Amino acid sequence: MVQAKFWVMTKHFDGFPKNSDFELKVEELPEPKDGEVLLEAVFLSVDPYMRPFSRVSMKEGDVMIGTQVAKVIQSKNPAFPVGSHVVSDSGWRTHTLSDGTGLTPILPEWPKDVSLSLALGAIGMPGLTAVYGIEDVLGLKEGETLLVNAAAGAVGSVVGQIAKIKGCKVVGSAGSDAKVVFLKELGFDEVFNYKTVGSLEEALRKASPEGYDCFFENVGGSSSFIVLQQMKNFGRIAVCGSISTYNDSEPQTGPYSFFTVILKQLKMEGFIYSRWQHKNHETLKRLLAWVKEGKLQCREHVTKGFENMPAAFMGMLQGENTGKAVVAV
Repeated sequence: MVQAKFWVMTKHFDGFPKNSDFELKVEELPEPKDGEVLLEAVFLSVDPYMRPFSRVSMKEGDVMIGTQVAKVIQSKNPAFPVGSHVVSDSGWRTHTLSDGTGLTPILPEWPKDVSLSLALGAIGMPGLTAVYGIEDVLGLKEGETLLVNAAAGAVGSVVGQIAKIKGCKVVGSAGSDAKVVFLKELGFDEVFNYKTVGSLEEALRKASPEGYDCFFENVGGSSSFIVLQQMKNFGRIAVCGSISTYNDSEPQTGPYSFFTVILKQLKMEGFIYSRWQHKNHETLKRLLAWVKEGKLQCREHVTKGFENMPAAFMGMLQGENTGKAVVAV
């Protein structure tokens, strides 16, 4: 018998999450049955999507949603031998019994000197999101100018680097001077700290006087409507996230810049990476190749200790992380 620890959401978040919204529980798991495996979490992910999706996909008392890299410690399923590692949507749990459904084995060519935590970041969901947003939504072309906000986050930092691989000019917006330095080290052409610029409009115009062909949107809120004014005619916008609004108690209203969208003939499309899950395996191989070639740099913000899951989650929502926020068990 294995003791499993898990975090539950005791009540739906009202505004910004609080420690009292979470409770750590313990249960004993039985031995795996035929076809089952016992997983032990190694790294767990904390991501912005957990905040809005907790409202639509969870009930009070449910285990917090989320993805982890786990090690198979017992197996009665030949597809997942003991000692192998998988990516699993097991939520905030230290141990999980699984029948194998939904488990994604770590790529067999994964180098020993690359941390498995990257399977939750640049070579995982955030990396897939970046690729599909750039290629399938925006159709980014060589020589174009791309703007990405929350640029030092798990998705944004990968978006900018892939755009550079594709021969584009990249402008990034981030929330601290340290993040600005980090993004310049990654090769972004222009970066600014949105918290300290006097005018967002002026900062955008200075970074790219000719405007923007593509905008990879991670933040939402009123700042996004300022960006619309800077888009080129026939510009494309991939709406990936809206982190500035996730903790609002009441939905934001306006301003609505539909006339700008009409006048500039802009294309704006929301997306979720799972639309292209049939391509995940090949796309993960591309991302891993870029990492091995040194074209894709990966920064992580690692919190140690399963007991610190809520703190890591709330810190990520406050922008404490540069790169991907993960918890190491």
